[in-house]
Amino acid sequence: MDFNDLKLLIEPTVNKIGYELTDLEMKWSGENNLIRIFIDGPEGIGLEDCEAVSQQIGMLMDIEEPITDDYVLEVSSPGLDRRLTKIDHYLQFLGEEVRVRLVSPQDGRRNFRGHLLTANEGFIEIKVDGEVYKLSIDTIDFTRLIPVFKNKK
Repeated sequence: MDFNDLKLLIEPTVNKIGYELTDLEMKWSGENNLIRIFIDGPEGIGLEDCEAVSQQIGMLMDIEEPITDDYVLEVSSPGLDRRLTKIDHYLQFLGEEVRVRLVSPQDGRRNFRGHLLTANEGFIEIKVDGEVYKLSIDTIDFTRLIPVFKNKK
């Protein structure tokens, strides 16, 4: 089963129990196979949320048996440095600082770190050191949010 097939299988279950599937990782390395699911919810994610999703997805995987190899299933929150994987994520974090890596170089560079200005189905715009770059969604390998830590006084 490939990444997209697995996502199509589990996303409806995650949504049905009240969460959003924000990202999915599959890492296969012989005996240490891993499926990592990242979820989010309106009130954030706690350990109980991860346990609930893990139980439901575990049952789904036992019933559907999409993967014959042994694997470990992990469920986690997206974290402070979350990946932006959907247009809705980009729109939610407009104005925030992000790190973008492209599949291949554009304008002589592959990595960009700056503020997310706009996003739509076709492209994003990011301001890096005073210059605005328009990046096609199709060319993006990944985009990560840069965490902002505020000092408490």
